[in-house]
This record gives sequence, C-alpha cells and structure tokens, in this order.
Amino acid sequence: METVTLDEIESTTAAALVAHGATEPVAASVAHAVRVAEGNGNRICGLYYLESYCVQLQTGRVFGDAEPVVSQDRPAAVRVDAKFGFAQWAFAAGFDTAIAAAKANGTCGYSIEHSHTCTSLGYFTEQFAAAGMLAIGATNSTARVAPPGGSTRLLGTNPMAMAVPDGKGGVAFQFDYSTSAVALGKITMAAAAGEAIPLGWAVDADGNDTTDPNAALEGSLLSTGGYKGYGLGLMVEVLAGALTGSLSSTEIPPLKAPEGPHHDIGQFYLVIDPSAYGGDAFHDRIADLAAAVADQPGARLPGAGRVVPQSVEVDPAVWARTQELAGR
Repeated sequence: METVTLDEIESTTAAALVAHGATEPVAASVAHAVRVAEGNGNRICGLYYLESYCVQLQTGRVFGDAEPVVSQDRPAAVRVDAKFGFAQWAFAAGFDTAIAAAKANGTCGYSIEHSHTCTSLGYFTEQFAAAGMLAIGATNSTARVAPPGGSTRLLGTNPMAMAVPDGKGGVAFQFDYSTSAVALGKITMAAAAGEAIPLGWAVDADGNDTTDPNAALEGSLLSTGGYKGYGLGLMVEVLAGALTGSLSSTEIPPLKAPEGPHHDIGQFYLVIDPSAYGGDAFHDRIADLAAAVADQPGARLPGAGRVVPQSVEVDPAVWARTQELAGR
C-alpha cells in the first residue's frame, strides 16, 4: 500500500475530472466527496469510482458542465433538477435553500432529481447535521436485490442514511447503509480478489444460496434482515424513485458501464430543524443517549467520535491510475 495525503487525493481527483470534461466547480464538489470517502475508509465510494467518472464524462453518460435548476413551488418542498449531472454539484446548488426552508417551516423535503449516482449517501446527510439539522436520506440504484422467496432482481441496494446534529456544529452520530445484506461493491471486490463471500449475502441465478461472488453477480443480492430489510428497500424505492420522478431500480442502467443512457437517479432527504420541536431538550436527549452507550464497554454510536486522518493507505495501482487520469 502507498501512503497518500487527503489533500493529494482531492487535488488529483479534481484534476482528473477537469481533464475529462468537468468544469472546475463541478470537479471540486465531486473531488471533495472522494476525499471524505477515502478519509472515512470507504474505498468503494472513493478513488474506486474515479475512472468510471472520467470515462462517463467523455462518453456523455454524465454532464460535467450541467447547471442544476432549483425550484421551491411550496414553502417546505425544495427540488433540484440535476440535468443529468453529478449529484454532489446538484446537492450543493439547493443546500442553502433547503436549510432556510427547514428553519422557516420546521421541516423540509429536499429532492435531487435526474442525477448521476451520489455514491456515499451519508456524505450528504452529514452536511445537514453540521448545519444543525436532523436529516434522513434515501437513494436507489440498479436492480440487484431479489424479493424474499424470489430470484429476480427487483430493488437496488437502496441505501438509507441518517445524521444527527450535536448542537455544536458537528455530528453526534450518523449511519449510512444499504438495505441489501451488503453493498454490491463488496461483492465485486471479492470477485476481483478471488475471495469467497459469506452465505446470506446473495443467491445465484437459480435462487440458490452461494459463496461464489461471480455466481452472486450473475444472480441477485438479498435484503438485510429478510422481510424487514425488504420493507426498508421498498420504502427507499418510493422516496428516491417515485417521489423524485427519477427512475425506478428496474429501469436504472448499470452504473459503471462506460457507455449508455444517463443514470437518472433521485435522492430524497427529510430535513428537520430540532429547534422547531424539542428545542434544547433535543440535544440534551442526544447527550443522554451518547452517555448511556458510552457506559457499555465496547459499544459506540455509529459514526461518533470519528477522527479523520491526514493521510490514508491507497493501493499503488489505484493511485498510479489516478495520477494517470490527471495527466501527472
């Protein structure tokens, strides 16, 4: 492994995106998300995606110069049409409007419509928490998950995320996870490494349990927790696909294919201003919850107390390709 600073990762990623057709502001927004993913150890949503971004910029699957359109037809409903551009740039375009709407109304529904994949959903909900808002997010993806008892792909990995403010400009805790038993990237990485996967992650094309990642890629993933995870996946599908007017999982094309139609994916966020409800008591209750968890040795709130390093370990081949994409 090679040690690389997060500053280097961000600047090189931005340079690579600009070299392949993104404007500098768009590239900066996406590069920052890559930096955060790598700093959190989320390699699937970090540099792992960069080559796909660059190729798809050149083939037109994502527009690197898209100008999102923000609309607010109702006081607590803020919408952003990403115009088939990057989700990070579209999210930033309407962020301040969504914050203002949540403060004015107590809550705000914030939708990102017709965008490229957002990769790490928690990256976005954390921004709301840092601004003092409680946020719940949902997005869908290419159908990969069969319903319980079935063997045909119906839902995407359909992640959901929640971030809770600490009242001090930070995040008390947050989580971001797929409603499938595992993220698709973990299976593709296992296949690339020639490693087996645990039972319960996926079934093969005939609906049989499998530990073979290649058979899993030909078959379907499973929902986490069986019927419970299936229900959550359906909830995400309604929020992210139907509510935003973007594509449903069965319609979304393969995300990393170099060519083809736009992703046309939606994200939906429920943004809540705690001061409109519990007031100061909200943060007192969160502090009590954190203390109760801390009293149990080995237990922790998800995402709490995270310390982001200045440098991370990167696969040398991945870093070499990153530099090559940036023309360095």
